[in-house]
Amino acid sequence: MRTKSVGKKKINVVTLGCSKNVYDSEVLMGQLEASGKNVVHEEKGDVVVINTCGFIDNAKEESINTILEYVDLKNQGIVEKVFVTGCLSERYKPDLEREIPDVDQYFGTRDLPVLLKHLGADYKHELVGERLTTTPKHYAYLKISEGCDRPCSFCAIPLMRGGHISTPIEKLVTEAQKLAKKGVKELILIAQDLTFYGLDIYKKRALGELLQELIKVEGIEWIRLHYAFPTGFPEDVLDIIKTEPKICNYIDIPLQHINTELLKAMKRGTSFEKTNALLDKFREKVPDMAIRTTLIVGFPGETDEIFEELKQWVRDQRFDRLGCFTYSHEENTTAFVLEDNISDEIKQRRVEEIMEIQQQISWEKNQEKVGKVFKCIFDRKEGDYFVGRTEYDSPDVDNTVLVPAKDVYISIGDFADVKIISAEDYDLIGELV
Repeated sequence: MRTKSVGKKKINVVTLGCSKNVYDSEVLMGQLEASGKNVVHEEKGDVVVINTCGFIDNAKEESINTILEYVDLKNQGIVEKVFVTGCLSERYKPDLEREIPDVDQYFGTRDLPVLLKHLGADYKHELVGERLTTTPKHYAYLKISEGCDRPCSFCAIPLMRGGHISTPIEKLVTEAQKLAKKGVKELILIAQDLTFYGLDIYKKRALGELLQELIKVEGIEWIRLHYAFPTGFPEDVLDIIKTEPKICNYIDIPLQHINTELLKAMKRGTSFEKTNALLDKFREKVPDMAIRTTLIVGFPGETDEIFEELKQWVRDQRFDRLGCFTYSHEENTTAFVLEDNISDEIKQRRVEEIMEIQQQISWEKNQEKVGKVFKCIFDRKEGDYFVGRTEYDSPDVDNTVLVPAKDVYISIGDFADVKIISAEDYDLIGELV
């Protein structure tokens, strides 16, 4: 028997997937709060909104399992309604409606006004930059554009997110100002493709101009760049990173592979020579820059010889940060016509081989930091340590700096200078200066 109808219903927003989904959930929650709704994030609620991911097989499986979990709670009478939004829902709505009909309604990635209406709220256009952040209060994601116009053959993002749409500079500055007033000190710029920013509304690449405006926002001390596409990268951005202290000496640039023939099959618009030339340019212009990249192994046609070329390239480039994924054969992508002819076991073994190389590189690079002093921002206290990051590290995906909490106290969200006294594969251990 359901007994939840009396009183003000609590809406629970559940977020799955990447930082773009985190941002979207925060905007949804901000809109709900502005309409007087009682909204929480990943807590118990009478109504559940699941913001799904549909990027690769593992993410799709997690999203489906989460939907089934909440549908079961609905059938038990523990929750009243279950709504599903986000990438999985955008891409597979007809299939989901047929296979999991007990969900009350499915919505796509650009259906926010309709979703709000079903939740008894009105979409408020005037809420520029108003959202309920779910990250620690001292950092926040700033999504500068939506969608993607790139033709990458393996990627289903354009199917789920649509074409590229830049957010105007003035709106992003307003949003940054509001975040700063709430105590945000670090902005992490995200998009499907930072490199493309501005081409649609300004008819030119305008990431550099955006950065020049964001650094003027009082209270923001660090600005970090995530997800830059390598082709057409605006080189003026490198000059800004080098000269502006607020811009972290850090870039996340997913390169995916290095073999020219595979890059051509992936429709990446680059080659072995062009990729290396770009990395050389980064290091020439900003010698202190930390470069993060991601790779895909097991793409159709990746022979043992091609994989060995990739491994050697990883050894040669010595990336500061690196992630690696197995190729996921996605329907309706142009690569789907290719034979997915590499077994899951081989794909996984290749991931492990790449990450073993990177682990050694990370250890060696960390040893070089011992005895040096770094400005760190502190995200949390965990066990016996305060956990911080240098400007070369993004939250959740990169290295951390651990300061023993035995004899010191550090306020979460504060900056402090830390001398590194020892180093492990991915963690630095330090003491306050």
